[in-house]
Amino acid sequence: MATHTFEIHGMHCGSCALLIDDALEDLPGVRTTQTSRKKGRATVELDPALNSPGDIVTAITELGYTAAIVE
Repeated sequence: MATHTFEIHGMHCGSCALLIDDALEDLPGVRTTQTSRKKGRATVELDPALNSPGDIVTAITELGYTAAIVE
């Protein structure tokens, strides 16, 4: 498993963070997610054999937010 942090822009309320968590948890290989609207970040634990950080950025973008990997 690998843990990655993503910076997310466009979240306006706690429901936005819940929406992102729900969508990411549906992806294969995603074990845990923790999204904070206040911090503007999501931390995702995933199986790198099933998903990449780029896949996570794409999933967040498809929800209408902008995201970038924090290195």
